[in-house]
Amino acid sequence: MKALRQEADERLLIEAAQKDPACFAALYENHFERVYAFVVRRVGNRAETEDLTAEVFHHALANLQRFEWRGIPFAAWLFRIAANLISDRGQRAGREPAADNAIEVDSLPGKTAELADVERRATLFRLVDTLPAEQRRVVVLRFVEEKSIKEVAREIRKSEGAVKQLQFRALTTLRTRMEGADA
Repeated sequence: MKALRQEADERLLIEAAQKDPACFAALYENHFERVYAFVVRRVGNRAETEDLTAEVFHHALANLQRFEWRGIPFAAWLFRIAANLISDRGQRAGREPAADNAIEVDSLPGKTAELADVERRATLFRLVDTLPAEQRRVVVLRFVEEKSIKEVAREIRKSEGAVKQLQFRALTTLRTRMEGADA
C-alpha cells in the first residue's frame, strides 16, 4: 500500500514539474542522495561526482517533457542519465569505463541488489547529516576527503585522541541508525 502511494505521489510530482519547472525542486530533493550514491560508487572522485550529479539533474530538467510514466521509478531514469554521462565522460577522456564500473543501462530497473545498495548509501548520506556538527565534520574529513587522523586533528584543532573519539561515536551512531533503517 505504501509503495503504491509513493508511486502515485512521485507521478504527481513529475506531472507538476512537467507543467511548471519550479516544481522540479521536489524531485531533486527526493532523489539527490540516490543519484549521488550511484555516481560516487562508479567515479570515486568527489569533485567529479559532484559535477556529474549536477549534470544529471540538469539533463533531467532539460528533458523532463520527454519523460513518460511507465511505472518504472523516476530514479531509474535518473540512473540511466547518470550512466550515460559517466560513459560519455570516460569516452571523452579517451578511455573506457572499468569493467567493474560498467553499467548496463537497459537492465537498471531489474538490478534490485544494486538499487538496494544505492538506497543504503543514500540513507547513510542522510544519516551523516543528522550527526552533531563535530562528528559530521570528522566523518566528512576522514571518509569523504580521505584525510588522516593527524590531518583532521590539525584542521579542527583537536587532539588525535579527540578525533578518534568523535569518529568512534559517529560510526557507532551511524551503525545503530543504519540497523534501525534496515529493520
